[in-house]
Amino acid sequence: MNEITLWWTGLQDMTINLLFVVLGFFFNAYLMRSNAIAAEKRGKNILKRAEEKAESIEHEASISAREEVLVAREKAEHSLDSKRKSVIELEDRVLVREKDISRKLELLDKKNLALTEELKKLEQTQEELEQQKKELSKQMEKETQSIQKIANLSKEDARQRIMTKIEKELEGEIGGMIRHQQKAAKEQGREKAREIICSAIERYAGEHVTQITVSQVRLKSNAFKARLIGKEGRNIQSFEMESGVNLIIDETPNMVHISSFDPVRREIARLALEHLLKDGRIHPVSIEETLKKVRTEVGDIINQAGQDALYKLGISGVPPELVSILGRLKFRTSNKQNVLDHSIEMASFMGMMAADLEMDVLIATRIGLFHDIGKAVDHEVKGAHALIGGNLLRKYGETPLIYNAVAAHHDDIEKDSVYAVLAAAADAMTANRPGARADSADLYLERLDKLEKVALSFDGVEKSYAIQAGRELRVIVESTQVDDSRALILAREIATRIQTEVRYPGQVKVTVIRETRAIEYAT
Repeated sequence: MNEITLWWTGLQDMTINLLFVVLGFFFNAYLMRSNAIAAEKRGKNILKRAEEKAESIEHEASISAREEVLVAREKAEHSLDSKRKSVIELEDRVLVREKDISRKLELLDKKNLALTEELKKLEQTQEELEQQKKELSKQMEKETQSIQKIANLSKEDARQRIMTKIEKELEGEIGGMIRHQQKAAKEQGREKAREIICSAIERYAGEHVTQITVSQVRLKSNAFKARLIGKEGRNIQSFEMESGVNLIIDETPNMVHISSFDPVRREIARLALEHLLKDGRIHPVSIEETLKKVRTEVGDIINQAGQDALYKLGISGVPPELVSILGRLKFRTSNKQNVLDHSIEMASFMGMMAADLEMDVLIATRIGLFHDIGKAVDHEVKGAHALIGGNLLRKYGETPLIYNAVAAHHDDIEKDSVYAVLAAAADAMTANRPGARADSADLYLERLDKLEKVALSFDGVEKSYAIQAGRELRVIVESTQVDDSRALILAREIATRIQTEVRYPGQVKVTVIRETRAIEYAT
């Protein structure tokens, strides 16, 4: 009985265990199916999100590609426009060059025709001279025979006398011909001078203007050029608009150029640019503030320079506006000579000459100081600087004596007083002083010595003096050896020799002086 019970109990336990195993198997299968279904759902969701993200990326890529295409198209159109403008500008320059070449060819044709006509005239003149020479030979032969018959002279003696007589007669005729030719040459020279001056201006004006209208500012490195230009050129545009100058940034290493005809504006721009480079903050606001500050500083410097010049020379009663204009000459140069220093020096010269001549020293000094004041505004007002200065002085209440002397010191108008003559003389002395205009004293003295030696090398010359700083050579001849006709020819010969043997600026006036003095004493 116990065994049966034990068996039955074991069977029940096995059944229960088997039941648990079966239940576990089905439960595990159920869990695996549930997980598979959930995993499938998650996979579908992930795939759906991936497809949505792919569509979004594809859409964004399409938009970005279209934008890049538009940008590339705009760049291409901009590049095409730039090239089209360059081609148009090149065509314009070519047309201008063609017109210029055509004009020059026309001028050359005209000159060629003129030269051809001149050659024809010279040939005709040469033929006439040959004819006259033949007639003169015949006449000389007749005269020789006549003299031989009358005076019973030898042929050589007769020829010598005739030649001496003819030479004296021809000297007078040659002198007259020289005067006539000089007069004609002056008339033709004016026309030719205009052509030469116009051609010189056309060829050399660019270089000259560059030298006198451009200032340079050195940079620490080329990196500052980009900062000066700024984004889309805002900094350089602001600087040029506020300063009134042109800022040139080119390939020159560590250098920028400031271009303007106004020396004061150019100096203000130079100082402002140096301040900006030193400070390092370069933008439109700092540019405007710096230029305003420097403009005030330069204005004070200009006023102080004018006042110092007036104080140094003891001049008073000058309007403030005229003092400011005078001070601007501190930044003006002429032939490498500072105009304000030149004006002060000339004022001193005029004062000394006026004192020796017992004239009004203050008036003479005032004229000397103001004689070049027109150069302070000659880039703003048209006309010669002497006339501009005279008009300025008249505007600010100076007396007619003063503004006439200023306006006439270069013979632009007629001189009304001795002060105007003194102004011209003092201006010549200060301008031609050795070293005043980059001319060394040794070269200056050597040039004067050469001029005098050239004159002394001619027969009949007694003395020679180079005066007016080498602008005039006065030659004193012996009256017994050189007559009036020979004096004219001698002046021409000396001038020709100077042109070939001496280097000199401008022109040299040769004056031959011949006089006869009779001295007797009554006792």
